[in-house]
Amino acid sequence: MTATEVRDRLDHRFKLLVGSRRGLERHQTLRHAVQWSYDLLDGTEQTLLERCSVFAGGFDVESACAVNESDSDEYVTLDRLDALVRKSLLVADRSSERTRFSMLETIRQFAEEQLAARGEADTTRFAHARYFAGREADILALWDSPRQHQAYTWFNVELANLRAAFRWAADRNELDTAAIIATYAGWVGFVAENYEPSTWAEELIEVARGAHHPRLAFLCQIASVCYMADRLEPAIGYVDEVAAAIRDDRDEAPFGLAGMAGGVYLYAGQPERCVDWCRTYLARGRDAGALIRAALVNALTIAGSAEEAVVAADGLIDAAEATSNPWMLSYSLLCYGMAYRDTDPVRALDALRRGLVITRESGNRFNESHLANALSGLEANHGDPLAALDYVTLAIRNYRDAGSVAFIHPPLASLAAILDRLGRYEPAPTIAGFAALSPITAGAFPEINTVITHLRDELGDDAYEPLACKSEAMTTAAIVTYAYDQIDQARAQLNAVSK
Repeated sequence: MTATEVRDRLDHRFKLLVGSRRGLERHQTLRHAVQWSYDLLDGTEQTLLERCSVFAGGFDVESACAVNESDSDEYVTLDRLDALVRKSLLVADRSSERTRFSMLETIRQFAEEQLAARGEADTTRFAHARYFAGREADILALWDSPRQHQAYTWFNVELANLRAAFRWAADRNELDTAAIIATYAGWVGFVAENYEPSTWAEELIEVARGAHHPRLAFLCQIASVCYMADRLEPAIGYVDEVAAAIRDDRDEAPFGLAGMAGGVYLYAGQPERCVDWCRTYLARGRDAGALIRAALVNALTIAGSAEEAVVAADGLIDAAEATSNPWMLSYSLLCYGMAYRDTDPVRALDALRRGLVITRESGNRFNESHLANALSGLEANHGDPLAALDYVTLAIRNYRDAGSVAFIHPPLASLAAILDRLGRYEPAPTIAGFAALSPITAGAFPEINTVITHLRDELGDDAYEPLACKSEAMTTAAIVTYAYDQIDQARAQLNAVSK
């Protein structure tokens, strides 16, 4: 077998090792070693080990109790977990605030086989899925608090378990359980710049629509995140469905999140529709804190209604601070800063810098990326060009790491503007040409047309076109590498001038 063929069968390693007489001996040695350790356990320890085999990526005492429903006393379970650790069947990681247990994959597969032989696999996996669905209220309450970063930490630690729980529930038509996991994990993942759970929500929409499920609007809102993958058309379709649910009072989503769905229209080049969306939602009295007010300010700014945006921004920061929610405050500071970027750039810079500090303290990657991109443009025009390069680097890196093939374009547009301002006319058209390939750039960085016009004036069409067209053959990875190289050269140029 090739290495690839072996890799594809590692989930069935006991069977994989039966291929020859020599292989059989090794297989028996491995199985006998695990079986010997397993046989040394008492019945309650064997049961706990088997049930814990359903976890992916580890577990804690609380989740172990959830799958061991017949004996869910935390202290009894803790004693048994300790016994399994001492017998080398579990590993205890005490490096964080909560002890986390895991088992070697070979042991996990053996225990999973025993669980299936006992006829308890489905019951235990249902308990596992039900447990992670049941964490929704606690995690969203944590997210809506000054301890928000703990919600992101939990999400990142438990992502593999959330994935396994969703997959089991979805494959067995446990729609209620699957929808809960897809929506709350989808929201926390979105603001942490992990878009995998949004694909889970998208997977459920058709069956939820057929069942008239109460979470349909919330699922559609989370699914609309597909615009981050440059899939604007389906995103708009999902948002239209959210709009219908709002009209019929069927938009059951926490924190007024359904009102955020209208933001997709901004990136489709329809900011006026987003303005109307926000005003309609606000008129229904459903804004939680300052969320939709901030979204309205942002929509008015992108729509070119700067004076209205400034009026709408009055009192926004005070309202956001009253929520004690770092995401809402940093998002409000982003929208506030953008509203003032042309009329009062000093005020705008102060707001955006404060917002960036909050995102870093609270783990809000989505807002961090947007704030960094906004700061790069303002610093280039009114502040420190070296800082502008630092900010644009942060934005590009975050979007690349998140796999956001759509939002990688606006910071590239910002970089093109910075290079244009520095007189670096050869690389600027290539980067601007790539940025202009996405319709999202026009909504997020409307100045791109001014930059392109200036570059054409400086270079002439005959020189500009080949440089701009060069980007059409470049992958996202290639343009990012090219951008980093140009940032390094621009930084070296600025440092040389300052000396």
